[in-house]
Amino acid sequence: MSEKILLVDGHSIINRAFYGVTNLTNSRGLHTNAVFGFMNTLFKVLEEEKPDYVTVAFDVKAPTFRHEMYAEYKGTRKPMPEELHEQVPVLKKLLHAMGILTMEKAGLEADDLLGTAAKRSEKKGLNVIVLSGDRDLLQLATEHIRIRMPKTKGGVTEIENYNTQDVIDRYQITPLQIIELKALMGDSSDNIPGVPGIGEKTATNLIVKYGSIENAYAHVDEITPNRAKEALRNHYDMAQMSKALATINIDCDYDYDWEAARLGDIYTKEAYEIIKELEFKNMLSRFSVEALANEAVEKSFRTVTDLGEAENLFEKAEKQERLAFELIREGKEVLALSLALSAQEVYIFPVQGFLTEGFLTERLSRALAGVKEIVCLGLKEQLKFLDVKTSPAFWDVEIGAYLLNPLKDSYSSEELAGEYLGLSVPSRAELFGKQKLSEVLEEKPEEFRIYAGYLSYVLYEVLSPIRARIREEGMEELYENMEMPLVFTLFSMERAGVQVEAKELKTYGDALAVRIGELEKEIYQEAGEEFNINSPKQLGVILFEKMGMKGGKKTKTGYSTSADVLEKLAPEHPIVSHILEYRQLTKLKSTYADGLAVYIGGDQRIHTTFQQTITATGRLSSVEPNLQNIPIRMELGRMIRKVFVPAKGYTLLDADYSQIELRVLAHMSGDENLIQAYREAQDIHRLTASQVFHIPFDEVTDLQRRNAKAVNFGIVYGISSFGLSQDLSITRKEAQEYIQKYFETYPKIKEFLDGCVKDAKEKGYVTTMFGRRRQVPELKSSNFMQRSFGERVAMNAPIQGTAADIIKIAMVRVERRLKEEGLRSRLLLQVHDELLVETHLEEIEQVKRILSEEMHGAARLSVPLEIDMKQGGNWYEAH
Repeated sequence: MSEKILLVDGHSIINRAFYGVTNLTNSRGLHTNAVFGFMNTLFKVLEEEKPDYVTVAFDVKAPTFRHEMYAEYKGTRKPMPEELHEQVPVLKKLLHAMGILTMEKAGLEADDLLGTAAKRSEKKGLNVIVLSGDRDLLQLATEHIRIRMPKTKGGVTEIENYNTQDVIDRYQITPLQIIELKALMGDSSDNIPGVPGIGEKTATNLIVKYGSIENAYAHVDEITPNRAKEALRNHYDMAQMSKALATINIDCDYDYDWEAARLGDIYTKEAYEIIKELEFKNMLSRFSVEALANEAVEKSFRTVTDLGEAENLFEKAEKQERLAFELIREGKEVLALSLALSAQEVYIFPVQGFLTEGFLTERLSRALAGVKEIVCLGLKEQLKFLDVKTSPAFWDVEIGAYLLNPLKDSYSSEELAGEYLGLSVPSRAELFGKQKLSEVLEEKPEEFRIYAGYLSYVLYEVLSPIRARIREEGMEELYENMEMPLVFTLFSMERAGVQVEAKELKTYGDALAVRIGELEKEIYQEAGEEFNINSPKQLGVILFEKMGMKGGKKTKTGYSTSADVLEKLAPEHPIVSHILEYRQLTKLKSTYADGLAVYIGGDQRIHTTFQQTITATGRLSSVEPNLQNIPIRMELGRMIRKVFVPAKGYTLLDADYSQIELRVLAHMSGDENLIQAYREAQDIHRLTASQVFHIPFDEVTDLQRRNAKAVNFGIVYGISSFGLSQDLSITRKEAQEYIQKYFETYPKIKEFLDGCVKDAKEKGYVTTMFGRRRQVPELKSSNFMQRSFGERVAMNAPIQGTAADIIKIAMVRVERRLKEEGLRSRLLLQVHDELLVETHLEEIEQVKRILSEEMHGAARLSVPLEIDMKQGGNWYEAH
């Protein structure tokens, strides 16, 4: 069998990793995301390919060009971001510590080095693997040179493989004709201009037909469409230059040394120390130094299929101080239970034979009742299958990990294992790809044992470090008194759902359809022709070319027809107002009238899912469907609330915090003027207008009050003078004067906001009144826009987060009171600062009292918390 060599396009893979892995720095503030992503990709390919030789190619620091005559053109490439630039030498140091050869040479580009090493290795009789995200490298593909290209699809990275036939199948052309393709269509990522006006589809057709740009140019009069013909005729010089730029030099002046590239033991002590310094905990387990031996861990995983043994183990589980569990599910079906009684005793109970789903969930529920510490991941979803009540014994490590780092996208057990245990655990996707778990359980029982065993093992082991860090960071009370009780509150709300009048929803949708049809006819009549109103490209042509409207901004894909562009044009022509209305109504119909209908269950209720670990500020979100996004600004949008109704014998009570974020700002800033205004229950927006514009309170106009309101709420979100000028349609200078006068009126607010930014820069995070942390890595960015965003986050996260904390406390307390007092009324929805309760007609006054007491008492501020409460026969009436 031939030996194998792996050649890696260093800059391509590290660049891809930099933009694919975000917000990663070590404790010393060094950006590490690109190195982390690169190493993960490298380890994956090394495990799959098991090469005998490895080399990573880099461009040298100074720009180098394959063809010096075109250096001036290609020199326009954008400089590497500083956050990436600082990671390149770190990566090289790590590769050298692992004994992996790197190659670079002034005057040569990395792909020339790769091309030369690949062709010489092929000639030497080696099988060659080239790892790159650059499509240029496909020109190297042969039967013995395979190009591997990482692609991200649906958030999952897959690596595509290309030998000669794969290139032909994918692109309809041979590997060498990739050069011809690039010559015509260009490549902006590599500063290859191509021929203006010729895209990939046309370029492919031309190369398939003519084989090369030279032959295409020789038959230029035959080319169709006419646009492509003229483009090639007028820009053939660009095609020639692009071809030269795209052609890789496969015999450049470089002395490649195979013996230096031979792969030895890469898991060296030196490499381990660098990875430890970079804080890549999940990679440490690859090294023998201080690493947990996965094989030793996996020996403690046992599959249980005997009913008698299962009974004995559940009896033993009832007496444990701590246990961890995970119900392994596929859709609404439980496939197995993973149960850790200790780190050395991990059991997998597959649903089969006498071990039915009912038996496992019933015995697990009984066992949990007597355990002091129950560790799980995503408890709310597990509760659907269990018969347990709220209990301080539960510890949801997903919520704990979320509090410690709310910026992450997910908190899977393999991620927690890497971050908190330094243990490398393969993910489900890595083990089984897209195969169904039910199939894996049946066809690969041994692999399923390993996968399932790690689920509860990791949870058991990860509790201690997560809990210790929560204590260190002062969030223990936040976790125990707010977030964990909230799991049970949200579970009750989801299970209850909210009743919907399906017929009313259909009637609402039909009415929208009639109006949408009328608008279509009016728009076509005003445009003088029919076109696709939903196509921004076609709409742009109608408005800015046919109708000659001013202010059109043309992009690569056509004119911008965004809402802000159309709103400015609306006074000019009725067609624009009709288009805006058409868009609003089609959105209402598709998202709500049609969209909500599919979620109505057999009980005539919609059961949304509340997400507790998604937003960085601590706010809840709602999905499938999103009931927190029901329109409120437009009357026709608000009408959708009429279809949400109480059950028979009930009414709806809606309680909404009044200006909670401004009240939180008053309290946290300690500004006496704002505090006094709230204590005197004055109209805060009218008062602000009076003080900012220096006019008597009673003489403030509605416009001045609206402007003051925009400033009040804008300040909470760290609004800029540009943002305010856009909101109020005033000049940036006027907006800046508004903001300046506002801070003169409320001086301590400016001090508070500046202090938030200063603290965030020093500590790396900001906190809410209740100790919730929000990291602000954007403040360290070299990009001005990113830093500005970071400053806005530092200003508004403490306010938004505190408001979110208060409503969570209120939710927990309201739901607890409803149960303690034995009421039939149920908390159904939370929409930001609003709670909706389905209230039994005999309990109205009692529920009103509970809402008032618990929402007012959720926090002690230096200003009163106020709520607006309404009652109605549907959500529209109650809001």
